[in-house]
Amino acid sequence: MFKKLIQMLVFLAVFLLGGWLSWRFFTPHSKPIEESTVLLEKIRAVAKLSTVEGQFSEIYNYSEYQGFFSFFWDKKILVRVRATVSAGYDLEALSLEADSATKTIYMSALPEPQLLSIDHTLDYYDISEGIFQSFTPEDYTRINEKAKELIRTQAMKSNLMAEARTQATQMVDMLRFMVEGVGWRLVVGEKGGLENRQ
Repeated sequence: MFKKLIQMLVFLAVFLLGGWLSWRFFTPHSKPIEESTVLLEKIRAVAKLSTVEGQFSEIYNYSEYQGFFSFFWDKKILVRVRATVSAGYDLEALSLEADSATKTIYMSALPEPQLLSIDHTLDYYDISEGIFQSFTPEDYTRINEKAKELIRTQAMKSNLMAEARTQATQMVDMLRFMVEGVGWRLVVGEKGGLENRQ
């Protein structure tokens, strides 16, 4: 009886081993299929001067609490946001005019600096979902937009704009140096400049 039980166990072990080996070596393993379609929607000329970049990092905690029996309904996520924010000037409103008789270049004053771009990445941590509640693609989109808005707010509160103004002043000084180096004069946003000449 004991011998038959051992034979049965050995037979079962060999059968299971054979089945596993057959599955392992003879079944085709699935490979991920990736497809991508990239469309260029529009090209337009821009005249923007990026004078500074700021690196920002923030932890964003998103949670939905439904009340009692939280393990059924609640969901929360912890997101680390890293962003590079560029600040500078939109130069489309800038006017330049040269007067060859007086060898003077008239330039309108630079506009106020603005945020030109926010390039951010999100790393999702500690995702917990209730039994009957999970994150939808719309939730991830909303979290992405909220994280970008938080970075935008922090960038506006930081000294990024002040630094952009400082860099723009240095750029105008360098432009003035180059213009004066060829015997001309640069007038920036003063009376007698573009405003009075038009």
